[in-house]
Amino acid sequence: MRPLSAAQLLAAWERGLSETVCRRSLPLLAAAAANSSIEELASLSVGERDRRLLALRVWTFGSKLASYATCSACQERLEWTLNAGDLQQEAMPPAVVALEADRYSIEFRVPNTLDLEALAASHDLTLGQQVLLERCVLTARVDGQEATVTSLPDSVVSAIVKRMAEVDPQAEISFELHCPSCGDSSQILFDIESFFWVELNAWARRILHEVHLLARAYGWSETEILNLSPWRRQCYLELASAS
Repeated sequence: MRPLSAAQLLAAWERGLSETVCRRSLPLLAAAAANSSIEELASLSVGERDRRLLALRVWTFGSKLASYATCSACQERLEWTLNAGDLQQEAMPPAVVALEADRYSIEFRVPNTLDLEALAASHDLTLGQQVLLERCVLTARVDGQEATVTSLPDSVVSAIVKRMAEVDPQAEISFELHCPSCGDSSQILFDIESFFWVELNAWARRILHEVHLLARAYGWSETEILNLSPWRRQCYLELASAS
């Protein structure tokens, strides 16, 4: 993994626009990990993908994460700020996880981006969970006899889902937010993939506008403008607007 230049970020953002929502961050990771293909990165666990995205986000925009949420009780707008280091989880999921629950012996792997894509295509929560289990459960036995995924009781399904979250904690990050207006507290689910993409999308469109202004003012190429440091680019923008 390596930090990306402005030109590399812009190219990865452009490639991400043609991907599905679940895969749009993969060109970013591919650019930062030059020896990994898109498909190899799509096979990473969701937690490992998000761990890498969090590192890339820090290199790109810094460690401070700021946004807002709406209080579910009173609809007050709540601003929040986090440090990226507080969200980093060290646990790495094993390739295969074994689980014993209610006479069942299960082996499964944790979900990856390809699984999330299949889940999104189901358009139904219950069906989506079944799709995810069928993709991720490798073996299932009850009292030593082979069992199908569709026959697993709810208690076993719940145990699998819980264990998935335990072994890949980076895949589902949440924090508690308190509303100063009404005193209500709620859990906020933080998704680095969508958070980073929103930031990158805004940055890319701003950079393209800056390129347009500087190219028109000075006749420079996009490459020449992107190679400028942000500080020098801003100085030239101010000079161009003053002339």
